[in-house]
Amino acid sequence: MNAAPAPQPAQRPIRVAVAGAGLIGRRHAELVRQSGECVLAAIVDPSPAAAAFADGAGVPRFGSLAELLAQQDKSDAVILATPNHLHVANAIECIDAGVAVLVEKPVAHTVEEAERLLQHVEGSEARVLVGHHRAHSPILAKAREVIQQGALGHIVAVTGSALFYKPENYFEEGAWRTRLGGGPILINLIHEIGNLRSLCGEIVSVQAATSNATRGFEVEDTAVMLLRFASGALGTFILSDTAASARSWEQTSQENKDYAHDPDEDCYGLVGTQGSLSVPTMQLKSFAPGQQRSWYEAMTSAVVEGERLDPLALQLQHFCAVTRGEAAPLVSARDGLQNLRVVEAIAEAARTGAVVSIPLQG
Repeated sequence: MNAAPAPQPAQRPIRVAVAGAGLIGRRHAELVRQSGECVLAAIVDPSPAAAAFADGAGVPRFGSLAELLAQQDKSDAVILATPNHLHVANAIECIDAGVAVLVEKPVAHTVEEAERLLQHVEGSEARVLVGHHRAHSPILAKAREVIQQGALGHIVAVTGSALFYKPENYFEEGAWRTRLGGGPILINLIHEIGNLRSLCGEIVSVQAATSNATRGFEVEDTAVMLLRFASGALGTFILSDTAASARSWEQTSQENKDYAHDPDEDCYGLVGTQGSLSVPTMQLKSFAPGQQRSWYEAMTSAVVEGERLDPLALQLQHFCAVTRGEAAPLVSARDGLQNLRVVEAIAEAARTGAVVSIPLQG
């Protein structure tokens, strides 16, 4: 009779520090505290409000990353929810200390800074995950699966929208959002670019136009874009933070319960030579195998079933695996850089009226 296998020792929970105790930092801290894989080890933020938050969470508060990383028993991992212009310097501090790091998006405030981080990452054994949390969405994973299985054929076009209404207090609480650099292109669009690249591949050129006619701020409130993908597919995207509409990811995906949800709306439409998919309702229309493809022929309709889970929580699970060395980052520093390149190209195209080409990663 064979002896029973010896029980395996339980894994020690990963000790995670959160740098930046603003809105997103507190959300990360909450998820860490709810996790069975990691524990909240510290808060890093010099503000008095952060000290109170850390006290409430029962963890120490450090005024800087340098203070945290100087500890002999420093954390295994750090989530960086600091201001954008600090991301690269903070990430390099963590890398040099041998600590895994999740960098909130955008990975940097300029392409040049993101390139500097990439050089640092790829010249080391750094464990760096960029916080494009929607990449962990089960809805997008299912859409990618449908595409990869060939249900749509060759993708020829994609339409997308992020149409929502930001309330007036959003601008009253942050006057910088009314000035250049504070509009929806640089604040909101980077989410969408990550989604579109994951679904349709690399974007190689863009055209764009903007308007500030509705709010009258210095910064744009509405933008339209034309995207060309490396595959030859074309895309259009419309973005507005002054639109009485629910055609945005947060309002349609049902993944973030803070937002009102409209289950009948979509924000992406993917069209191929064999069929089309609406996301996130996941309505699939396609020609049957062997059926003549023609606008005179009826297409079959189906709804692709899938889960709707919190991608921030799923991202944390993945970050734990990255920290343990069990997984490569789903969103690498290179991915974060390319998303930023596309967004900066769109801003340039809107400013100049030119077609702006985007260098592929390399």
